Parts: sequence; structure tokens; C-alpha cells
Amino acid sequence: MSKPYIHYAWHLSYFSGKSRSYLLYKDIPHVEKAIDFYTFSVRAKKKTNAAVMPIVVTPEGEWLQDTSHIIDQLEQRFPTAPVVPTTPVQRIASYLMEMWGDEWWLVVAMYTRWFHSENYVVFQRDAGRGLLPYFPSFIQNKVAAKAANQMRGHLPSLGLVPGPQIDLIAKWTRDTLDLLDAHFAKHKFLFGDKPSIGDFGLIGPLYAHLGRDPWSKRELIDPRPNVRAWVDRMNKPKPLSGAFLPQDQIPETLTPIFQTMFSEFLPMIEAILAEVKAALPKCAPGKSLPRGLGEVEFPMGNGRYRRAAIPYIVWMTQRILDVYHSMNSRDQASVRAWLTGLGGEALLDMEIPRLRRVGLRVAAA
Repeated sequence: MSKPYIHYAWHLSYFSGKSRSYLLYKDIPHVEKAIDFYTFSVRAKKKTNAAVMPIVVTPEGEWLQDTSHIIDQLEQRFPTAPVVPTTPVQRIASYLMEMWGDEWWLVVAMYTRWFHSENYVVFQRDAGRGLLPYFPSFIQNKVAAKAANQMRGHLPSLGLVPGPQIDLIAKWTRDTLDLLDAHFAKHKFLFGDKPSIGDFGLIGPLYAHLGRDPWSKRELIDPRPNVRAWVDRMNKPKPLSGAFLPQDQIPETLTPIFQTMFSEFLPMIEAILAEVKAALPKCAPGKSLPRGLGEVEFPMGNGRYRRAAIPYIVWMTQRILDVYHSMNSRDQASVRAWLTGLGGEALLDMEIPRLRRVGLRVAAA
């Protein structure tokens, strides 16, 4: 019997929920290990150029970082029951949902975790035990507090400071969860009876932060029974089962969600792209762009939101456009027609300088 894959992760971690759910659905032989301080800060950094989680270590000893890259690689190794639809519109829609879950919901997740103090009890317990599993609790608590302070240090760059933007996020979160609850009342997953790569992107925030932290679970997820049921299905999926909707259908219940995405998320991407284009000529050859650039402003709900531009989001957009450009002309026409009907056609016309991923950063290709 070959060695299993190793999944270094925490239940506390945003992106670990994505990779865990994927590994379970694909029935990939693996063991999950809570990533400790040494693995996180030394081994992972040496192997992947970033101190991150989750990480998947293959039986051959290759360390895979970034959940999108992990899924891309494992889909090639385990092609049964693919999580990316083969039909063109569902294919692009599922990648968009993945990116939306990965990038847009991060602000929501950081708000729900760090602006409600009762959530800290779970963070302190899980982070302390995860980082220093064999140490006494008072030392675990100290290292957890240090980790919490580091996470809180990112809040201003995400626009998370006391003021009107917090109220904007709070309302947006409840309104959007209501839309998702209406969708999951009719469909088990986003695009049918099996999870797509979009479902795996969305489970990241909706499990670790919203579905598991005490305040968020009680106030946001549990009152919405269909979202709650979807979260539970994603955490205990029936391996390799189900099918996407036939004839490249996109459920009508997702229409308001995609309209919201294209009226908010797309303008954010366009603003970040402008920052990236301005920064690249000033970047030394071969060097990565900073994790964050200047502030950008874009619509959110019934207001406007400001935060730092994260170039990584442009690389994720490039990934989707690569999929689109690999399609034949008929499939491209189907995708363009669908996007045009929802106000998202500008996505296809973005001119992105070729980028490559370097750990958690991007650089000119």
C-alpha cells in the first residue's frame, strides 16, 4: 500500500476547510495533522516559500501550497468525479464562485472572528494546542495571543476598522447568507447534486469562521437551516457521488448572487488590476510585488468599501481567463452571453500582464 497524503491543517483555518472537504469528497487516502509551530514557520517556509496552511504533502514528498494549486494538481492525479464541470458556463461559474469564496469572503470572515470577543475562546484553545501541542496551557495561551495579534494586525489593510464599513459588512453578510439559504433550499450544492470547485471555495469561510466560531455560528449560520445543512454536507461529503445539473444549467437561485458578484467583486478586481499595472514597472526584475498595494474603493451592498489592493486576486482572475481562452469559439460565446446577461462581460475583456504565483505573492511571468 502506498503512503497516504498528509494534510497539514487546522479546523480553525479559513483555507483548511476548503482542502479538507475536497480530500474527503475525492476519497483521497490522507491523514490530517495539526500543523505545529516548527512545521508552520520553518518546514513550510523552506518547502513552499511561505509560512502557510493548509499544506498537502504527496506520497513522493512534494509539498503543495495554495488550495487552488492543490486542487489543480490532485484533479490530475485523481480524475474520477471531477469537481470542475466540463460544460463551459458551469465551468467558468464554478471558478468564479471559488475565487469569490477565497478572496471576497475573507473580509467577512475576519470581521466575524475578530469583532466578536466570544470567538477568541475557540481561537485561543485551537491555536495554542495546534502550535505547541505538548506545552502547558499557559504557554499555549501566550503563543495563541501572539498569533491573534498578528492576525489583528491585518485588519486595517482589509478595511476592518471601527466605523461605517463594519456596519456595511454586517448587513452584506446577512443579506448574502439569505440568498445562499434560498439557493440551498432547492439544491444540495451550487450546481447540482455534487460539490464543485466553487463549493470548496465557499466552504472555507462558511465553516472555519462563520460555521464554527461561537458568535458567528449562533447568529449567522444556525438560523439559516439550508446553509447549515450545506456546511454539514461539505464537511461529511458522500465520496465521488452526485452529478452537476444537465445541459450546462445555472440555477436561477444563483442569479442574484452572481449579479451581486459582478456589481461589487468585479469593480474591486478592476481597481486592483490598475494598481498592479502601476506597480509592475517599478518592481525589480524577478522580484515579487508586495502582498498589498495602495487602497482601492468599490461598491459593497448599498455603500462603498475601501481596502488595500491584494495583487494575488489578479492572479486568480488570470487563472479563470486562462480557462476561458482555452475553450473553443462556441463555448466562449456561451460564456460571454451568460456573463453579459448578468453584467459581468467586462471580466472577459480584462488585459492582465502575465503573472506567476510565488508563495502568497505574485510576480511578472
